[in-house]
Amino acid sequence: MKKSERERAEELVSQMTVEEMTEQLTYGAPANKRLGIPAYNWWNEGLHGVARAGIATVFPQAIGLAAMFDETMLEQIGDSIATEARAKYNMAKEEGDTDIYKGLTLWSPNINIFRDPRWGRGHETYGEDPYLTSRLGVAFIKGLQGKGKYLKAAACAKHFAVHSGPELLRHEFDAVVSQKDLNETYLPAFETAVKEGQVESVMGAYNRVNGEPCCGSKFLLKDTLRGKWNYKGHVVSDCWALADFHMNHMVTKTPEESAALALKMGCDLNCGSTYLYLQKALKQGLITEEEIKAAAVHLFTTRMRLGMFDSDCEYDAISYEKVHCKEHLELAKNAAEKSIVLLKNDGILPLKKQELKTIAVIGPNAYTEKALYGNYNGDSDQWITNLDGIRTEVGESIRVFYSKGADIVKEKDDSLCQPGRLHSEAIGIAKRSDLIILCVGLDGTLEGEACDPSNPDDAGDKQNLLLPVAQRLLCDKLYELGKPIILVINSGSSLDLSKYEEKSSAIIQSWYSGERGGEALANILFGKCNPSARLPITFYYNNQLIPDFEDYSMQNRTYRYIEEKPWYPFGYGLSYSKFEYSGLELELDDGITGAIGIKNIGEMDGEEVVQAYLEYEGDTFQKPLYSLCYFKRVDLNKKEEIRLEFHIDKKRLESVLENGESVILPGRYTLHMGGCAPDNRSIELTRQTPLSVSFRL
Repeated sequence: MKKSERERAEELVSQMTVEEMTEQLTYGAPANKRLGIPAYNWWNEGLHGVARAGIATVFPQAIGLAAMFDETMLEQIGDSIATEARAKYNMAKEEGDTDIYKGLTLWSPNINIFRDPRWGRGHETYGEDPYLTSRLGVAFIKGLQGKGKYLKAAACAKHFAVHSGPELLRHEFDAVVSQKDLNETYLPAFETAVKEGQVESVMGAYNRVNGEPCCGSKFLLKDTLRGKWNYKGHVVSDCWALADFHMNHMVTKTPEESAALALKMGCDLNCGSTYLYLQKALKQGLITEEEIKAAAVHLFTTRMRLGMFDSDCEYDAISYEKVHCKEHLELAKNAAEKSIVLLKNDGILPLKKQELKTIAVIGPNAYTEKALYGNYNGDSDQWITNLDGIRTEVGESIRVFYSKGADIVKEKDDSLCQPGRLHSEAIGIAKRSDLIILCVGLDGTLEGEACDPSNPDDAGDKQNLLLPVAQRLLCDKLYELGKPIILVINSGSSLDLSKYEEKSSAIIQSWYSGERGGEALANILFGKCNPSARLPITFYYNNQLIPDFEDYSMQNRTYRYIEEKPWYPFGYGLSYSKFEYSGLELELDDGITGAIGIKNIGEMDGEEVVQAYLEYEGDTFQKPLYSLCYFKRVDLNKKEEIRLEFHIDKKRLESVLENGESVILPGRYTLHMGGCAPDNRSIELTRQTPLSVSFRL
């Protein structure tokens, strides 16, 4: 009978000395010539393409992928990333290269909840909703890990858990959270990743949760992950997080104590150097040899599952020619098209070439790849910026003027010039043009991770939701001209540009749209593609009363608990078509089963994101206003009508009580279904009201 991967790992580890086991528990695991074990570096990234290892297909940043509301395409993207990771790994192995970022253990996806719009790393996530994050997380994990005999790549659900800023405090911060918020908001995506996604790895977070450091938390790692969820994969620390135990969290006094705490609680792999003290911890009696062995077995089980010790792995034949190949580039373009959200359109879009002679493309994000790649990205040799896409699309038929207009941040970007040195150029070309395409926003140098040297001032977080002053000054001057302006925003989070809403003919949220982002934008602008994306986060007004950044309570956070009308709501996005809903029917069985009619009543083929929200009308506890419980992307030709059948899992009917218990409460429930959420702002913007059916349990 063939041995399982775990049995083979146990057999291999049993032949090691305790010193040999210990040296395998850090991310740069050395070779063991005695046992024929090659060196392996566990650290690799694949958030939206294989990262930091040279050329790879760069897909839209994760927040843009979330805006697609498309599980099927996200799984395809995950599969293509795993293919490129295998291709690069195979070639690196041929060349004897075992350096960092060359392995098959991809530390993605980031399934933290984007609870606060100021968080710099929010664009790495799938947005603010636990259900959407759960579904997309599972899709991406399945794509990465594949359906073969071996794992195509090993996915990693991070950062476990209750982690979403502030970045500046992450190495010392204690996220105090109620049992209700923990089980309703912060843990569901991880539970789904483990139970349904069968994710191979889970990464702990830097911070503490209710007093315990995440990478050494009895509650998170032993009681919940290994215990309640019966997790069988391996756990990795965030990088140098274990050193925080004694240096910042002050829950231990020495590196030996920190290493021992992490290992005893179930952290198998140390991204960092603290596990170099495990031998001393063993000698001090802080840990046992069996605990070291258990961690080594978990790690070698993963390597066995990846086929690293076999000659018949079906993925060994993937050649480097699959990296940055035509099929993956087409997928990146399609993903960018599906990720772009149309926020406003007074009828100017799609643009008609025959009616235009000149276009002014202006702004610091018009002609830069920084507006495309976000962070944790690979490199492309074929970046298509917003300007590139527009120029290629119009060809010689329309004159395209370009001006950067302003630096993305600096009001005075040249020491010899006055502030706003490019304003006159921007105004001059704007006056000579039929319309302005104004490309503003942020990039990965402004919002990102605390350790990123490009954004040290606020450790990657935002101080407010406004454009940097340099861009606001440019916008103010251009809007004074009274020209038609299409406002294009590249950012990874919500910005408040409501000041320009009324004067803008159209507003587009393009996120960090990947290497084909400019081509996708042009296809949207000129009607080659019908916009279909939806916001996976709430766009707040800057002066809205957002709770303190350090407050992890969900009260007045996200669409589920918001107390004021937002600028643009979760689930919102326009199309060039109109979709009509009819005949919502449902019956209660093991959950909710039903059907709804959808018709494209517009003049253009298009895709619609059908959304269902469940509202519980009891008032016995703090409850969400309503919660997303189903979504489906459907493709309809103009005038086409379908009857969509759907099923909503019984779990979506559950409410989480203050003690963290999930129960189905008696009372009145309402299912809202349509192309947007059932809030007043969505209805105001779309001029459509979702259909609703109420029932009692």
